[in-house]
Formats: sequence, C-alpha cells, structure tokens
Amino acid sequence: MTNALLRNARLIDPEAGTETLGWLRIEGGRIAETGEGPRAGGIDCNGACLAPGIVDLGVNAGEPGERHKESLRTAGRAAAAGGVTTMVTRPDTATPIDTPEVLEFVIRRARDASPVKVRPMAALTRARAGREMTEIGFLMDAGAVAFTDGDAVTTDARVLSRCMTYARSLGALILGHPQEPGLSSGAAVTSGKFASLRGLPAVSPMAERMGLERDLALVEMTGARYHADQVTSAAALPALARAKAAGLDVTAGISIHHLTLNALDVGDYRTFFKLTPPLRDEEDRLAMVEAVREGLIDVICSMHSPQDEESKRLPFEAAASGAVGLETLLPAAMRLYHAEALSLPELFRAMALNPARRLGLESGRLAPGAPADLVLFDPDVPYILDRFGLHSKSKNTPFDGQRMQGRVLRTWVDGAVVYDRAAETNA
Repeated sequence: MTNALLRNARLIDPEAGTETLGWLRIEGGRIAETGEGPRAGGIDCNGACLAPGIVDLGVNAGEPGERHKESLRTAGRAAAAGGVTTMVTRPDTATPIDTPEVLEFVIRRARDASPVKVRPMAALTRARAGREMTEIGFLMDAGAVAFTDGDAVTTDARVLSRCMTYARSLGALILGHPQEPGLSSGAAVTSGKFASLRGLPAVSPMAERMGLERDLALVEMTGARYHADQVTSAAALPALARAKAAGLDVTAGISIHHLTLNALDVGDYRTFFKLTPPLRDEEDRLAMVEAVREGLIDVICSMHSPQDEESKRLPFEAAASGAVGLETLLPAAMRLYHAEALSLPELFRAMALNPARRLGLESGRLAPGAPADLVLFDPDVPYILDRFGLHSKSKNTPFDGQRMQGRVLRTWVDGAVVYDRAAETNA
C-alpha cells in the first residue's frame, strides 16, 4: 500500500524548521499534501512525531566480503527499525568497491535484500591504497553517488589533487577523512591526562586539523566538491569556517557517537567505545553540538561499522575500531533533544535534509512531491538498550545497557511500511 493518510502527528519539517500538529497524505508512494490541525479518517498517529526518513551518510553494510559481520539484508532491517530510509554505503569492505563490476553486484544485492534504499559510494583510489585513481566516470555511470577511501587517508597530495581535479570535471563528490596519518597511526584514544593515566596510545586533535587543512587547500586549488566525513574537534572548526566563508564547495559531518559520548567513556577499557577518530574531550563534544546547531557541521550520521565479537574481545589497543549505529542513531539523537541542545527540526536537518541535498537525492523533506520516506517515532518513551535486541548481525554498540529515550514506531519507504514496531512486538 502506497496511499495513506496520517493524522494527529507532530510534523517535523527540517526544510521549514517547524514542528506542527497536523496531517500528511501519501499518494502513489509520494507525499501528496500536508496540513495543520485535525483531519478525519486515516491512521491516527496519536501525537507521535512524523519526520522525513533519515539519510545515513557512511554505512558499512558488510558486503562484499564480510557477511559474517553484516549483510545488506541485516543492515537494511536495522536501518528500517532505526528510521533510516536511505543507507549511503561506504566502499571500505573486505573487497573494496573500486570497480563498476563490484559496484553493480552491491546494487543488485541491495535491490533484492534491503527493505530500505541503498545508495553506494565507491572507492576513490584502487584498493583504497592511495596510489591510483579509480574509474570515477564509469563508477558514476554504474550508480556511485560519491567517492571515498574511508579512513584510509591518501598521503600523496599529488594523487589526491589529480583525483579532485578529475572529480571536479564530472561534478563528483569526494569524501575525505581528515587526519594526519603519521600522527594518528596506532592511536586508540585522544591525547591528554586521562589517556596517560590509562596507558593507551593517543593522538592529538591537531592531527584532525592538519588533515582537514591539507584537504581544504587541495579543494581550493582544484575546485572539487568535498565532504569531510567526520569533524570531531574544536581545533578543526576555524579551518572549516574559513573554507565555507571563502565559498568553497565544502560540507562536514560527524557521527552521533562523537556528539553524545566523550573520552572519559573509555575509562573501563570497553572496546565498544573504540572509534575512529577516537572519542574527544567534553569541551570538543559541546563545541561540535554548537557547530551542528549553527550549521557549520552539516550532517549527523551513524558511521555504522560492524565488528564481530572476536574483533572486539581484545585489549583496547589491539581491538578493532567502530560501532554499529543504524538502530541507535535516532534514540541517541534524542539525548540532544531532551538536553535542549538541538531541536527536532535541527536534528532532522542534519540527519535527513542536508545529506539528501548533498547527494542530490529527492528525500529528506516533507514537501508535496517528495518521496514518502518517513519515520514515525515517540521521542519520550524510556528503555534500557539491550544490544542483543538489535537487528544488526554485529552487536558492537557503546549504548549497550544504557538508558535511552525515544523509539521508532513505524517506517515508510516510498509509501510502503517497511517497519512496524507494534507488529514486530506482537509477532
């Protein structure tokens, strides 16, 4: 069913920046019209929030090569349960997505297996090795929405400048991982007294600033479209602000983990808190929240990185980095809402509208004519998160056992229900 009337809902409109009680009508899988006030008939949302589905920019879906950690099917189910209607997948899989043939395999698999939309990114350099540019034009023709080597930083500035120049000629978007690789190599936490007391290898936040400034200089030189996948430290913000003020085609993102957790959370050596880049000090976290509010940081994502138990059951220094986040992105974001740090329209501007705009997608809006990719959620319901209740195949979440507030009730993709919590609970 792709026709429906949803009434008595708090409409969260990130484009208008408003939150109003009203209704929304779906016709032919698209939003036909919206309005304020009461409306007879249809589905009663009982005052829950209705917002554009999340566009999660930077998901590792495990395929090809790491289906023991995640698959497009399990990632898609987790996304639907988390209110994510579009997964923008990363190419840093065991078999890098660096040829049109591999990319076409992922697109076919996603079409058959995932209940939500999948928009894949492709590698910027072959094997993500930073030595030779991939066939960007052919990969775009095959369906790549952007190009990135993930957290594998291209150290050769000449190679990266050539990639940017070629991408600029095609209008392709490049995602960079701002880090100075020499300083950040082998680091597990952010430097400071706490890291020294714990005896863990650390990296200064200045490594992020140095990496970002190098990338922005190359953007200025080449005119490329550029998105910094994660800006997590206050030291990097001035460079980002200068680039935007100069009119460079630059945006930046941050993971929900870096907005809601800090460096002290690694105190018990719990490897679920080991991320790349590492969690920052509380002062940095607060600066990042303010940067999102001001629009300096454009995108909030899950940076979903599944790791199996064997990869995490190691000493902190040796354990794999990353955390799953598709299903916890929205409830974790509600921490910022309940702390009155960010409003619901501001959150969905960063989680839905901005990533969709950056990638040229139609979704992320409640406007008539937009795809009916929607999430209905209750921002207030409390619960204790149990990682074994997650739909992801891997369970490496730092929020395991923590008090959360906010649950997804229903998710639509092109007007069709792909997740219904009530039906799942009663099954």
